[in-house]
Amino acid sequence: MNQKSVYILGIESSCDDTSASVIYNGKVLSNVVANQEVHSKYGGVVPELASRAHQQNIVPVVQQALEQASINKSDLSAVAFTRGPGLMGSLLVGTSFAKSLALGLNIPLIDVNHMQGHILAHFIDEEDTKKPPFPFICLTISGGHTQIVKVSNHFEMEVLGETIDDAVGEAFDKSAKILGLRYPGGPLIDKYAQKGNPKAFKFTKPKVGDLDFSFSGLKTGILYFIQKQVKENPNFIEENLVDICASIQYTIVEILMDKLKNAVKHTGIKHIAIAGGVSANSEIRKRLQLAEKHWGWTTYVPKFEYTTDNAAMIAITGYLKYLNNNYSDISITAHPRLKVTE
Repeated sequence: MNQKSVYILGIESSCDDTSASVIYNGKVLSNVVANQEVHSKYGGVVPELASRAHQQNIVPVVQQALEQASINKSDLSAVAFTRGPGLMGSLLVGTSFAKSLALGLNIPLIDVNHMQGHILAHFIDEEDTKKPPFPFICLTISGGHTQIVKVSNHFEMEVLGETIDDAVGEAFDKSAKILGLRYPGGPLIDKYAQKGNPKAFKFTKPKVGDLDFSFSGLKTGILYFIQKQVKENPNFIEENLVDICASIQYTIVEILMDKLKNAVKHTGIKHIAIAGGVSANSEIRKRLQLAEKHWGWTTYVPKFEYTTDNAAMIAITGYLKYLNNNYSDISITAHPRLKVTE
């Protein structure tokens, strides 16, 4: 096949967003995401409802992605899909659809590791964003993951440190729940924090290894602090919401930055990227820009649309695998607990 015209369809269905994207030679032609509003009233993702919604959304989303890219399905070079990690029911919808489509069109099928997808989103061909050189350090931060990964090439990755309990996105969402904010609470904490004083309240940072994370103790500390204050003043949250949010966000971002500093010290690598849903957070973006000035790092921050779960990151990973003839067998199955190095 002429390498000059490679069209990859990416399908992402690991959690509660159904997404399809078409990438042409590394450039995004379309990136369609259908969100599932149904979960907000439950305060979290309900797996059974998520997989049902994927079944309803996947055909129209793929159709839309092809239309926006102005191509027919017969133009596709390969179909890439998220194999894992994620919710089993959700992954099965994307896996089954991708297999059927690849079989029907008689084109290669390419499985993608969701976490590698977040990292490799940095290699989407965008005019105004720079790509990190190898090796680089990537902080992957999302609702389900918090890891520091050393990336030596597109498919050689090593986990240097990770959370021993909860993920950072969960810490944001649970803190928001304690404050009575709706799900997902992370973006709301970010919004209120921008108007507050980050030093108003002090929360204890957990003591774990140099490159590992722990957020369960911090969440408990926040819960006890709020309960104690509300007992003394029932209006405490309302009267101090922006300062509480700013203090929580400041503490969480301090933890992330401390670990990144340790990673740079351990490896000597000063090219630092962030990936995953929490990399949309304004404070972490601001602190990384400051790190460039203070510590001589070069930082790589993805566009907002490539931070949360999206199919463009699956399609770019599929494209890189396609160029290496790294295809999947049709017997491949979804893997909900896939590790970033697998």
